[in-house]
Amino acid sequence: MKLYLIRHGETSWNREGKFQGRVDVPLNDNGRDLARITRDNMPVVNYDRVYCSPLCRAIETAHILLEGRFPLSEIQLDDRIVELDFGIYEGSSISEAGKNPEHPLYNMLWHPELYLPGDKAESFAQLVERADDFLSNEIMPLEAMGVDNVLVVAHGAMIRAFVCAVGKKQIADFWGARYMNCCLTTFDIQHGEVTLLKEAEIFYDPANYVAGWKK
Repeated sequence: MKLYLIRHGETSWNREGKFQGRVDVPLNDNGRDLARITRDNMPVVNYDRVYCSPLCRAIETAHILLEGRFPLSEIQLDDRIVELDFGIYEGSSISEAGKNPEHPLYNMLWHPELYLPGDKAESFAQLVERADDFLSNEIMPLEAMGVDNVLVVAHGAMIRAFVCAVGKKQIADFWGARYMNCCLTTFDIQHGEVTLLKEAEIFYDPANYVAGWKK
């Protein structure tokens, strides 16, 4: 069984470098373009099941990717694959947090294994626990049912959490790979064993885009 995990397209908050988390920010025009380019250039797969984060940026990305290829009414929304919750710091500047060692999110960016979330925020351990719950109880049983291909449309931190949940990465290396908008991470699942085939693959020309932003 193949498991395909794709990050949503760009939003205005991605472009502005803001922590986005649970805030329901829609795709911008560039994000819709990236989703279309990705759809037209990624491998054509007949998906048996599709799961999606309930946030609108993920839903719209899924609809663009799957229009005419999968019944949109059969996309299953699941709260377990919503993005990491940054609490009161959602909407704040990622750049400012990364430059200030006193900022509450500094360790989250540079030393994730040391990150201690504040009120209403989520820890990396909690995020990985959600990913593991979804994988163990929703995805893994599908292999025994004869399902061949599963697509999950979610978020950058959430997909990294899947990689951690299957033991392919530690929290300390959480941000190691660059997850651009609409990047694809692919797992192979055989007899309950999970293999990471490709991580953060993109299907558009990076010479024309910077961190998902069109030049």
